[in-house]
Amino acid sequence: MTRMPRRPVFIPCVLDDPSTIDALIDRHAPYWPVQRYFANDAEYAALSGNERGAMPVGPVFRGNWATEGKPEEGVAELLHLPRFIDAARELFDAEIVRPHNVYVNLTWQLPFPQGRGHTDVPAFRGFDRTQHPITLLTIMGMSGLFEDVRTRIATAVAWFYEGSDGGFEYWPNGPDAPSVVHEGAITNTAIVGDNDFMWHRVRPVGRIEDGMPSLTFDSELVRLDADTWAIRDGEREIARFPRRQIRVSVSWKAVVFASEEERRLHDEHVDDLTLDEVLRRFSEDLRRRGTRLEIPSDPERDPGFIATLHDAYIRYPAAYAA
Repeated sequence: MTRMPRRPVFIPCVLDDPSTIDALIDRHAPYWPVQRYFANDAEYAALSGNERGAMPVGPVFRGNWATEGKPEEGVAELLHLPRFIDAARELFDAEIVRPHNVYVNLTWQLPFPQGRGHTDVPAFRGFDRTQHPITLLTIMGMSGLFEDVRTRIATAVAWFYEGSDGGFEYWPNGPDAPSVVHEGAITNTAIVGDNDFMWHRVRPVGRIEDGMPSLTFDSELVRLDADTWAIRDGEREIARFPRRQIRVSVSWKAVVFASEEERRLHDEHVDDLTLDEVLRRFSEDLRRRGTRLEIPSDPERDPGFIATLHDAYIRYPAAYAA
């Protein structure tokens, strides 16, 4: 991946009334582990930077509040927040900003950095995660071979958390440059970034001496009262803690277009990318490198094939901040 990320835009005050987020969190409880969103260990590895290791289930819970431009109850104002839209327009010098997704992550007691860093799942004209595995899409994004058909996506990450930990580490100058850490007084702030290119990860939440709970896919984060939440696995209560210990981050995504013509190409599916074209580009590039790529019967999911692409194109930031 050769293109540098665009310079992120900082928003010092996201909401005039941050309690809006608390109300949404309460309204849409309970929440389930984020790992439910990964189909298998390979998808987890592609997004977490944990090579191809097994997928642990940690205390990070997710709720989808808006999907493909359709908000859940009470989320429409957040989906169309002018401060996010203006920042996305500035980030990409875009003429059209189309808000797309909003989701919330709720983290409790995860006292180490989340993975080695990652970039977000990219999308391409007619070729995205609604029909294709995120592992393949992630590799496509990092390969740099599909920039002519990439869908440009602006991502805002906002925090609503008073703790001194749980910050955001990111690499605005590329993975080989030093990282930047946004930590401490981060509540009600946001960074709007080119996260398909800008490496980033979550800093530790909680204290190492307090350990980390062992969860399953069926674990859920539930609200007991205004000040108390718990993690349960069926009838078994795993942990109970005050609301203030939950690190809340809200992610907002929008598709952006430089012009009406670019929007038309996207919406009318003019010259969409196909799997045959994806395989052709990978094969030609690897052949130039001296590697012959054998195409299996199910290339999108064949473990050996994906491992070959992973080894050829995936790279991680060279160093991390302490």
